[in-house]
Amino acid sequence: MGRGRAKAKQTKVARELKYSSHETDFDALQRELSGNSSDKHEDGKSYDDDPYDDRYDEYRR
Repeated sequence: MGRGRAKAKQTKVARELKYSSHETDFDALQRELSGNSSDKHEDGKSYDDDPYDDRYDEYRR
């Protein structure tokens, strides 16, 4: 049980995304595509530099 409610919500969200028109923020798109990412460690290194680094370690218990 409960799958029907989750599926209905997914369907609603998909329908909203498909049929609603959104204003495109071309400046944000340009920043994202240019690679100016704020996805960095505190020491300035990118998370992509270390393949064994898990950016979610601080959230694990």
